[in-house]
Amino acid sequence: MQRNSKSVSPQSKRGPIVLIGMMGVGKSTVGRRLAARLGLAFVDADEEIERAAGMTITEMFGRYGESYFRNGERRVIARLLDDEPKVIATGGGAFMQEETRTLILERATAVWLDADIDTLVDRVSRREGRPLLKGKDPRVVLTELAAARNPFYALAPIHVKSIAAPHEVAVERILEKLVAWH
Repeated sequence: MQRNSKSVSPQSKRGPIVLIGMMGVGKSTVGRRLAARLGLAFVDADEEIERAAGMTITEMFGRYGESYFRNGERRVIARLLDDEPKVIATGGGAFMQEETRTLILERATAVWLDADIDTLVDRVSRREGRPLLKGKDPRVVLTELAAARNPFYALAPIHVKSIAAPHEVAVERILEKLVAWH
């Protein structure tokens, strides 16, 4: 382990650490780096969902709709929330589903990784394959999603603001908050 993680045990007192927040906030990138710093495994819930379904999230949305996807997402996240310490990055909408949110809050340490709309728009423009943005203005969609989702994300016991800076800055902030919280 490196500096600033000295008093965070890889054995989180509440099982896995789950990163929640809007698409484009950096949950996967930050999650990988956080896991490495803590000496834990990293799991991207969206990748696990795609593996379990044998298709991409975009294909699931297109063929079966959002409710089908959310049901599969809940099942995969429930499986990932065993007692093994790890870092899990979730999709932006996962925490909006009541059953999934309850599972995360009861069985993990939820960390809300937050960013302003300008940062999110910049980041989502770098990657395709986001079904909720397909054919739409990302700024409008992200603004509406943030207004609806942020009150739910705020239920997470740890809140870290991600800024337009290297992802390592967000990792450091999460580590500081984990130390203070534990």
